[in-house]
Amino acid sequence: MEKIPETANKGLENIVACTSNVSTIHDVTLLYKGYTIEDLATHCGFEEVVYLLWYDHLPNAKELEKFKLDLAKEINLPSELEGILKSIAKTSAHPMAKLRTAVSYFGLLDSDAENITPEGLKNKALKLTGAMPSIVSTLSRFEQGKDLVKPKAGKSTAWNFLNMIRDKAPTPEEEKLFDTALVLHADHELNASTFTARVVASTTSDYYSAITGALGSLKGPLHGGANEQVMVMLKEIGSMKKVDAFIDNAINTKAKVMGIGHRVYKNGDPRAKILKEMSLKICEKAGLQEYHQMLVSIQEQMEAKKGLMPNVDFFSGLVYTALGLRSRDFTPVFAMSRVSGWSAQVMEQATNNRIYRPRAFYTGPTDLKIKPINQR
Repeated sequence: MEKIPETANKGLENIVACTSNVSTIHDVTLLYKGYTIEDLATHCGFEEVVYLLWYDHLPNAKELEKFKLDLAKEINLPSELEGILKSIAKTSAHPMAKLRTAVSYFGLLDSDAENITPEGLKNKALKLTGAMPSIVSTLSRFEQGKDLVKPKAGKSTAWNFLNMIRDKAPTPEEEKLFDTALVLHADHELNASTFTARVVASTTSDYYSAITGALGSLKGPLHGGANEQVMVMLKEIGSMKKVDAFIDNAINTKAKVMGIGHRVYKNGDPRAKILKEMSLKICEKAGLQEYHQMLVSIQEQMEAKKGLMPNVDFFSGLVYTALGLRSRDFTPVFAMSRVSGWSAQVMEQATNNRIYRPRAFYTGPTDLKIKPINQR
């Protein structure tokens, strides 16, 4: 057998597959278009960040006002979609499978779906990014047998989503926290779902096919589903006094601790640090302070004993729980934000496209001969 070449790399770790100016992990932080995630989370709302990702600069007041209005127009779903969402919601499928199907159908309603010109892609990105809060909240409410809640004009994406999914207006603190979570999840360079979107786009397929592919990738528990698993872990541990034994057992058995570790970040995920600092107050208000204390203890022990740091999923699930969201909604909420980044990446792919066509190192036989069927 031939020797596996040095260029072969399982999982494409450390392989540079394209050039991009959308986002990158730089030193100990994450950059969107050159701005640190800490700066953006402190000073910018989700709509500003989406504009930045699509137009390469932060908007001025006039540009932001127009962009918010354009985005808000798309939050009202096409009337023919409501019945489809109700039908999808009744199935027993995974929530991300439902969202994937809903987005695919949403694309069928676009008579200009095959337009992949720069302007065509921006128009579709605006349509879907604007509609995602309504699609995700409507699927969740229909799944629970509840009526849909219509969006309100003049409100932010964060405010409208929380109000639509809970039928309860968020406080200013809740709106800010959720808006920050959307900012933190908007893009993250060439992760699995983004790579999927770019691969589909590289074939010059349509925008909705690229986003549907990304949703299928995000569905996996090793990617977008990790935040839900953190809450499962906390419930299984049960209380603060059982954390030490849980960590000892996990280390001894080499079990994975959900939300801990990252393929690229070696000195900690800056998004996790932001959510950790912002989440304590709302966890106390929601009566979840012990869960927060448990996460802090797990973080400290895993760093001290294994040198591993938390990623964004470690605190995001607890934040969403404190905001009153079901664990089944966590990954769709992730997608609601990340569609903005996927869109930026698809637009970029289209501007300097080359179809992805890597090679695989073949490890099978090479000298087989076919025998007559009566001799097999």
